[in-house]
Amino acid sequence: MPRRTLDNPVVLSVLGLLLEQPTHPHQMLAELRRRSDAHAAVITRGTLYNTVAALTGAGWLAPLERQRSGNRPERTVYALTDAGREELVRRLDSQIRTPRREFSQFLGAVAYLGALGRDGAVEALSERARRLRQRTAEDEQRLEDALAAGVPRMHVIEAEYALSLARAEIAWVDSVVEELRSGALTWPTGAAREGKEDA
Repeated sequence: MPRRTLDNPVVLSVLGLLLEQPTHPHQMLAELRRRSDAHAAVITRGTLYNTVAALTGAGWLAPLERQRSGNRPERTVYALTDAGREELVRRLDSQIRTPRREFSQFLGAVAYLGALGRDGAVEALSERARRLRQRTAEDEQRLEDALAAGVPRMHVIEAEYALSLARAEIAWVDSVVEELRSGALTWPTGAAREGKEDA
């Protein structure tokens, strides 16, 4: 099996999901998409099935049973093996201990913020802050509802982390917008830009 399949970030999510309970790939896909906007955007049916096949080939998952519901095709339920649990713990330990520079699309775009012009940058950043506030308020409500329903905090700790990142981003975006409006963040003139390019 290609090593890159086992390096796919979906691997950790699948192993973690199966730590909770055995399930079939169709349900895995639905659950991963339900839990994360990031997963909803990047996980396809093909990617998930390839990942499950690779994890099974590595001995980290094992077929447990086949289920049929009504006229639907049979679905294979997978369970985490002891080796899979050990791999999950190894990966979690490594990823939690070791900070890595994680490149985001926003970080890449901010590097070229100047191309928007001062007014364009203020407008785009202000819109981003507005949308982040709306999404963060919705996420805060979902977290509050989950905790009120008795979900253990440890089961939603990643939501707390995501909210902390979102709040920090909002604060940074707001500060840059304010500095652009006040002139504290100077905008390069054409000559300054040319000098920078020549350097």
